[in-house]
Amino acid sequence: MSEATVIQKAALRRLMLARRATQSPMLGNTLAKHVLESGIIPNDAVVGGFFPMRGEIDIMPLLHALHARGHRLALPETLPPGKALLFHAWTPSTPMRPGRYKTQYPDTPPLAPNFLLVPLLAFDARGHRLGYGGGYYDRTLARLPNAFWLGCAYATQAVECIPTEPTDLPLHAVATEIGITWARQD
Repeated sequence: MSEATVIQKAALRRLMLARRATQSPMLGNTLAKHVLESGIIPNDAVVGGFFPMRGEIDIMPLLHALHARGHRLALPETLPPGKALLFHAWTPSTPMRPGRYKTQYPDTPPLAPNFLLVPLLAFDARGHRLGYGGGYYDRTLARLPNAFWLGCAYATQAVECIPTEPTDLPLHAVATEIGITWARQD
């Protein structure tokens, strides 16, 4: 990665963390409504989600609604640096284990999702996302090339352009509290 890209991404991360801090995680209720009404998630999908942290939009209402509809759900375990995330089967009553970086994950067997809800700091119209910089989701998306990748964010996290590298894979779409935006194919 070039030094200029590293600097651009670091500055954008600081800006987006500050911007995200002004939002209410409760907007996740509206995000859930848009996703459920859109029909974007197939009825037979195994959905990989995430526990929101550090001000991310709250997708728990969506996960609970998907569970009520009979979807199989999975949440990630953060493995050592350099590895992809490992998803484990989850229901609202699943016991959790402590994980890396103050995360938690289900105390259940692994379950590979084919529809992935992806957290992010920023996104652009091409579906590129900016994460925290650890590369976990970049490696996870590369490991699940046949899955559908839906970013979950606040609308204020949209930016004109995300600086990218060859390892940055674009999302198929992004869900926010104002609706679903499909990635533009240039």
